[in-house]
Amino acid sequence: MKIHNSNRAKPLMIARSDVGILFPGLSPKTLANQSSEGRGPMSYRVGRKIYYRVEELENYLTQYPVFVDKI
Repeated sequence: MKIHNSNRAKPLMIARSDVGILFPGLSPKTLANQSSEGRGPMSYRVGRKIYYRVEELENYLTQYPVFVDKI
């Protein structure tokens, strides 16, 4: 999946392998690990791929902010 124009509407669903496109720094491996532990956002299997609702990812990420200490 390639996104060239930020003015486009957000997709409703996104494949785990493409998560880094909309959420830089969020690794598909992190989501896979969380899923195997029963944590993380709800995922959906379609065939051999795992998908997430974009809204669900946004909600999940805002619920668990990471605060960085300033040096």
